[in-house]
Amino acid sequence: MAEVNRDLHADSGLSEADYEVLSTLSEVPGRAARFRDLAAAIRWSTSRLSHQLGRMETRGLVARRRAPEDGRGSDVELTESGWSVLSLAAVDHVRSVRRHVFDHLTAEQTKQLADIASSIAAAHEADSSDHP
Repeated sequence: MAEVNRDLHADSGLSEADYEVLSTLSEVPGRAARFRDLAAAIRWSTSRLSHQLGRMETRGLVARRRAPEDGRGSDVELTESGWSVLSLAAVDHVRSVRRHVFDHLTAEQTKQLADIASSIAAAHEADSSDHP
């Protein structure tokens, strides 16, 4: 994965952490999420996420706003600039993952990898629901 991350940075200027935040936000309705929900979705501490978002805000990739529902929490929003950067980066990133990972696997190995990843994801989902 080190090669994939080097390619990501060389091609788009994004770090793996940048890409994870941007891609996660891109998948939620309205491209915005409650801060604590985003931290939970990417399995980061709130401190780590806060520092990462600070760096990304400086670059105009995301914006934090006070949550309108209660004024105590905050929402994180993918900006138009962030969406544009992610959209361009995704094409090269997928190509890099294919070149460094999937091009070295047979069809059967790819299926096995998908099965393994699904099992791990299901276990993590179960752990998350046991420990809110």
